[in-house]
Amino acid sequence: MYIVNVENCTKDNFPLSFSEVELVIRPAPENLEFIQRFLPKLDWSALVDTARSLGDESLPEQMPDQWTDDQLKALHHVLMELHVEEGNMTCRGCGHVYPISNGIPNMLLAEHEVGR
Repeated sequence: MYIVNVENCTKDNFPLSFSEVELVIRPAPENLEFIQRFLPKLDWSALVDTARSLGDESLPEQMPDQWTDDQLKALHHVLMELHVEEGNMTCRGCGHVYPISNGIPNMLLAEHEVGR
């Protein structure tokens, strides 16, 4: 998930919204201990919103207090296996579009767009 740094874009800029995406599933070895250690670093509502915008409904609306293996596996899938190969990310605040090509978002801004 990305934060926008376009000049004068200071609200509603996280998370970026996805559009026209081509998703690829790349299986990755499960490491549920790593996923559990990663939990405190997550912005849960942003993650759930983003996953749902990409068509994945497997995560619960609220972060569980106690995790089952199935819930950890669903989180592993969203974090480690779900990849946006092509598409766009758009700032909800200013509407700036960041293209994604070959799985890499172009987050570069023109000089006049950069916040000081």
